[in-house]
Amino acid sequence: MADTPFLQVHSLIKRFSAQGQGAAAVNGISFAVPKGQLFTLLGPSGCGKSTTLRCIAGLERPEGGIITVDGRSHFHAEKDIFVAPHRRGIGMVFQSYAIWPHMTVYQNVAYALEVKRTPRDETRRRVMEALERVGLDELADRPAPHLSGGQQQRVALARAIVGRPSLLLFDEPLSNLDAKLRERMRAEIRELQQRLEITAVYVTHDQAEALALSDTIAVMEAGRILAVGTPREIYGAPGNRFVADFVGSTNIVRGRALAAAQADGMAQVETGFGIVRCRLQDGVRPGDAVELLIRPESIALLTAMPPVTENVWPAAVERIVFLGEVQDITLRLREQSLRVRVPPWVELRAGQPVYLEMAPQRCSAIRAQ
Repeated sequence: MADTPFLQVHSLIKRFSAQGQGAAAVNGISFAVPKGQLFTLLGPSGCGKSTTLRCIAGLERPEGGIITVDGRSHFHAEKDIFVAPHRRGIGMVFQSYAIWPHMTVYQNVAYALEVKRTPRDETRRRVMEALERVGLDELADRPAPHLSGGQQQRVALARAIVGRPSLLLFDEPLSNLDAKLRERMRAEIRELQQRLEITAVYVTHDQAEALALSDTIAVMEAGRILAVGTPREIYGAPGNRFVADFVGSTNIVRGRALAAAQADGMAQVETGFGIVRCRLQDGVRPGDAVELLIRPESIALLTAMPPVTENVWPAAVERIVFLGEVQDITLRLREQSLRVRVPPWVELRAGQPVYLEMAPQRCSAIRAQ
């Protein structure tokens, strides 16, 4: 079943003595990954995402918690269970690729099978099958130093899947590639993962990468998971300021809730430029200080007054940044600056008077931190 947890991590704790007394790199996190899905741990450097991945792989021994893969305990602190990495049946792709320069493509991929004394005929069949899946079967005899960055990445992928792992782990595998190659490789990784129907955990600090690749994203900060959801849920309803600010661009406006949310979740929030109708976080009471979260693409920039008046205000163009695919526009709205994105063909000038309209359903207010 697609919704049956294949990987389960419960109350995982990992400390490093260098961090000082009581500090934890991973601080009691829990999550579950259904079979065949790609689950991404997303967060800034030092948040504990790579440490979590290394604990799943068995490269780090946690101080507390439980890790279960396909119903089998790989780690259980209370029962003193710790399965050695080579007995976990897990494939891993590292940030550095770890390609041996003195070997050919074939030898790099075959090495793990040879260490296990796999019969030669079976080794060749499985290596060539893995290389074919990543599009490198014709380069089997090429020396590793003669490979491009993208080809090295494919070798690392082939080496990770040649052992037919039950779980595939990725630790920032695209961070060494240029932007265009990174975009192409993330599509290839996703296609391969879906074609093999293999369960995967992916670690990255790149928001676009996480949104493009994942079935589910967990946003981490300071050793904790702050939010878990689909890419659309994480982006569209982040639930807290850190997630909203880290995943994509967000306008954050201070305000005050005027009333409790109605049955449809909508309410009015008073801000420095007027009253905004928006979605209100559960538990926010009238009079509470809130932060209004508005994505730049949730604001329509208009050069003439629209027929509607709700969530519409006059503003002025403050700054224009041309990015090719879009223009990043900063608008001045009384004492508040707001960022808006418009198509590249829209002609604007600094100081130009405009109107902006906010879609109520795409604005959300959360309790101020």
